[in-house]
Amino acid sequence: MKTFRADLHVHTVLSPCAEVEMIPPLIVQAARNRQIDIIAITDHNASANVSAVQKAAEGSGLTVLPGMEVQTHEDIHMLCLFASLADLENWQHEVDLSLPEALNQPEHFGEQFVVDESGEFIRSEPRLLLTATQFSIEEVLEKVTQLHGMVIPAHVDRKTFGLFPTLGFLADWWNFPALEISRHITPEGLFQAFPSSKRLPIIQSGDVHRLDEFLGTTYFDVEAPTLPEIYKALNGENGRKSKM
Repeated sequence: MKTFRADLHVHTVLSPCAEVEMIPPLIVQAARNRQIDIIAITDHNASANVSAVQKAAEGSGLTVLPGMEVQTHEDIHMLCLFASLADLENWQHEVDLSLPEALNQPEHFGEQFVVDESGEFIRSEPRLLLTATQFSIEEVLEKVTQLHGMVIPAHVDRKTFGLFPTLGFLADWWNFPALEISRHITPEGLFQAFPSSKRLPIIQSGDVHRLDEFLGTTYFDVEAPTLPEIYKALNGENGRKSKM
C-alpha cells in the first residue's frame, strides 16, 4: 500500500465562481507544490475542462480524476466522480438534458471558460451552470452508480447547498460512500452538530476556487491512485483505508 494525499473538489475557469487563475497548468503546479497526489476536477454541472487538466498533469506525478459538482433539484451539491472520461461524458449528456434552457449572465455570475491544457481560451460556455438540474438526490445516485461512478455530498456542513443545513437529515437509503466537509469544520464538529453523520466516512476538500485554497487533508492508503481503489479505502476493504 502507498499513502496518497488528495483533494477531490477542484474547480476550473469553467465554473463561473472560480478565479481566472484556475487554469490547467497552474492547478497542477499548485497541487504539486502542496504535495497533493490526487485531485478531482469538479466544475458546476460541467466537465469540458477535465481532459485539459489531465493533459497538463502528464508527467507531473499528479492523478486527475474526472468529476463534476452537480446541483440537485433540492439544491444540494454532490460530487460525482468517475473512473474514466468516457463515463463522465455519458454523465454530462444526462446533465445537459436536465439543465434549464437559461443563458449565463457573466456580469452577474462570472465567465465560464473552456480552455486547453496550456490555459489558452477555446470558447465560452453559454448555458447557465450555476443552477439546479432536474435530478433528485436519488436520481443522481442511481444514474452515476450505473455509470460506475461515485457520489459524495459536497460540503455537507455549509449553509448554502450543504446537505444537513438544507435538508436537515441523512436518509438511510442514500448509499453514499462518504460525506465531504468544508474547511470550516472538523469531523468531530460535524458529528456533534449532526449525529447521523457518524455512520459514514468523512473526507475534507478545499472546494478550490483559487490556487491558494488546496487543503490536502484527506489521505488514502491504497495500491494505486484510482477511483476503484479510493472506493475500497472508504469501505475499509482489504487493508485500504482513508484518513484525515
